Parts: sequence; C-alpha cells; structure tokens
Amino acid sequence: MSSSPSSSAQDARESVAARLKELRLDARLTTQELADRCGWHKAKTSRIENARTTPSAEDITAWCRACTVAEHAQDLIAASRSADSMYVEWRRKQRTGLRRGQEASVPLYQRTSLFRIYCSRLMPGLLQTQGYATALFAGIADFRGLPDDSARAATARVDRSHLIQDGHHRVVLAVEEEALHHRIADDAVMAAQLGYLLTAMSYPAVSLGIIPRSVRRGMWGTETFTMFDDNRVHVELLAAKVTVTSPSEVALYSRAFGRLRRMAVYGAEARALITGALDSLG
Repeated sequence: MSSSPSSSAQDARESVAARLKELRLDARLTTQELADRCGWHKAKTSRIENARTTPSAEDITAWCRACTVAEHAQDLIAASRSADSMYVEWRRKQRTGLRRGQEASVPLYQRTSLFRIYCSRLMPGLLQTQGYATALFAGIADFRGLPDDSARAATARVDRSHLIQDGHHRVVLAVEEEALHHRIADDAVMAAQLGYLLTAMSYPAVSLGIIPRSVRRGMWGTETFTMFDDNRVHVELLAAKVTVTSPSEVALYSRAFGRLRRMAVYGAEARALITGALDSLG
C-alpha cells in the first residue's frame, strides 16, 4: 500500500484543523487576533491550524467563541476525538493489562458478519489456542512493560473466538506460511496450535488460505490487518493500533486482501503446508 496505515487518522486531524482555520477566516480574524481572544500565544494558533498540535475540547470551545460560532464547538470536539481514537498507542490502550482489550472488542466482533483477516507472522487471533495466545500475550506484556495478565487475556480471546462456530459469522483468512513456523511457544504448544488450524479448516464458516513462501508475489506482504464487514479495518503496528474507517482506505485494504487471498492455497495444499510445519517441530 502506498499510504501510511495511520493516514486516516492524520487526514481526520487535518480536516478538523482546516475547519478551524475556515472559521477564523470567516470571522475575519488574524492569527494574532484569535490568539488574543483565546488568551494564548499566536504560535499555538498556527500549530493548531497546521495540525501540528491537537486542540483540546477547551481549545476548540474557546476558538469557536472567539469566532462567534459557539454552536459549532461540539461537532468539532467530536470530530477531533474521533481522529484521536483512530491511532491508539498500545501503551495507552493496554496500560492496565491485556484482558480488558479482548473483552472490550466483543460487541464489535459480535455485530460483524464477515471478517477478512491477513496475518504475516502470527496465527490469526480468531484461531489461536489457549496455549498459543497465553505465550503471545506474555511476550507482549514483557516487551511493553505491562501487568502480566496473559492467561486471563488468552481466556478472553478464546471465549470471543467461539463466534466462528455459531452460524452467524463468516471468517476468511489469508495467512503467510511464515506464521506456521514462527515460534511463539514451545513445540507442544505450537503442535497444538497447528493441529487446531487443521480442525478449524473443517468449520463451515472458516475459509483458511495459506500463502506459500515460494509463491510469486502479486502483492507484497503488509502489516497484519482485520476487516470488519466493509465498515472498518484494524491495522496492527508495533507502537499502535490504527482504525481505518475512510471508505476509500477501507476499499484499498479490501483490494489488497483480494490479491493476497488469490496467492494463497486451500484445501489439501494448505493442509500439506500446515502438516509440514508440524513435522518440522523438534
């Protein structure tokens, strides 16, 4: 993909900044005059208008009052908060541990009819076993310096994943072969995880494709992402989770997923790759 996965958030921030600038110009105020009315330095006005500083709710309220359009404040505050929530640092999101995040996402997962998931290095969350998820969460907690509630977070993830068997959801996955060999845990845990992939392939709601290492790339590997119907995409970065809701960017991820899925193998060929990974365990 040519654009940064955080571009939706930046575009939204710039849209708020542009709207604030429009209000100032409509009010025929200079940056200095607006700053004087708001009680801050002129440089702050410039930083806000150029989307270098995210305005607080109080800043937006003061800005709108200065432009004598106080009625616009609440809509702009909501738009600014929405932009901020698109790019959420893991440190901020997970500061109390990992379990809460798994539980908080349950309503979104329950109302989603079609999941499209691409995984480059890890097993898909909806197909992770208790052992694999526990090992993964323990590693995340250690790396990010979080409270280690990995066992409870894994239980919450597995509980959430039961929806793939309730007949109301469909899950389409494109997983890089590398993920089958990426050692998150010991051999016993990895064997159980790979075995569960073979089991999950038989579920009516699951379409699991494996992208072979040897395939000619019609689409380069991207960051791991999950599409929720045609409404939103969650992109997993090292530092943050990005939520994409812009229709044009959701369509871009849909297009990328289609290409990635066409490179995957299914059925007996996919099972052979999973079995090969199983056989490679010591």
